[in-house]
Amino acid sequence: MSTAIKIENLSKIYRLGEIGTGTLSHDLHRWVAKVRGKEDPYLAIGEENDRLVKGGNVVYSLRDINFEIEQGEAVGIIGRNGAGKSTLLKILSRVTSPTSGRIHLKGRVASLLEVGTGFHPELTGKENIYLNGAIMGMRKKEIDRVLDEIIDFSGVERYIDTPVKRYSSGMYVRLAFAVAAHLESEILIVDEVLAVGDAEFQKKCLGKMGEVSKGDGRTVLFVSHNFSSIIELCRKGVYLKNGRVEVIDDVNKAVAAYVEKGQNNTARFKDHLEYVTANQVGDSITIEAKYNTDIDVDFPILGFLIKTNLGVPIVASNPLIDLVPYPKGKITKEGVVKVTIKSPKLMDGNYLISIWFGNSNGNVVTEHDCMSISIYGMSNQKQYNTAKVGHILPVCEWEFYD
Repeated sequence: MSTAIKIENLSKIYRLGEIGTGTLSHDLHRWVAKVRGKEDPYLAIGEENDRLVKGGNVVYSLRDINFEIEQGEAVGIIGRNGAGKSTLLKILSRVTSPTSGRIHLKGRVASLLEVGTGFHPELTGKENIYLNGAIMGMRKKEIDRVLDEIIDFSGVERYIDTPVKRYSSGMYVRLAFAVAAHLESEILIVDEVLAVGDAEFQKKCLGKMGEVSKGDGRTVLFVSHNFSSIIELCRKGVYLKNGRVEVIDDVNKAVAAYVEKGQNNTARFKDHLEYVTANQVGDSITIEAKYNTDIDVDFPILGFLIKTNLGVPIVASNPLIDLVPYPKGKITKEGVVKVTIKSPKLMDGNYLISIWFGNSNGNVVTEHDCMSISIYGMSNQKQYNTAKVGHILPVCEWEFYD
């Protein structure tokens, strides 16, 4: 099997704010350095693209990236927002150029990076199909051969002779993906733009990407925050963190590393809540919130939702729904509320937690997936593959008869 994509020492630097250096003298120094074939003196101050850290105005979106992808592989690119995923795909798609390093691509590239990529708004859907094919170097006869398949897959046949500027975002994505998947490219690059489509079409797209990878031997690069889709489609995963390759391995190991290294069992808030924390204590899980609000809290309500690391909800609770008896006492604006989850018990693994805080009059704070927690050794169970046996350890009673 040959190498389809080879990336060597790839870096991409962006300057925040102004395009120039900020002064005429520095711009001249940069120009002189470029003429002499020397390194830009004002790129040496570049720092990692960590969105949570304030720093200079030059950052590395990507830094010293090295890896290879074999022909026919389906590879998932994962990482938090700002990790460099989209920048990497734009460089591979030749939308932008790297600051340093080299990429080697074997074959033609079809990419779907954002809604409407490569489409001319004044042209009809059919005309844009031919335009995209021509850009990729295909002849009209080659496009004619797959035209009906593209239109049928997209589901926009009724509007195929309508200018795409009148399409909805969902129609744009349907046609754009159909074009990218059916034109004869050796490498297919798809950013998380598929999230725009409906669930049925997303499933259809995943099936098509699996088909072109396994059946046609084409290379697929797929970016998504939906880990279940990544795991379903891809065998290899690349986890990017602050512009660097953190892990490149089996897709399950890459996803596990992303969830574990992003572990944060405490969330802090600007208003109303000082913190919410989640911890494993023996066979139980405790979620505790310290609140300090300008709203009178007659009785503090802490609701929670626990999801798998793939975003699948598995257990939730809310005192209003559970009809928990509240202790009588005075109305307070600050204090601590704590809930202990004793059952059902969770299998070993990483979980995401969403919280809802408020009182009998309504919600004060709602935060989705604001914390994560790793469960190990609950009820002394052995390490199981939760993808096969589930995530909840049930409480059962067994009887045996002669």
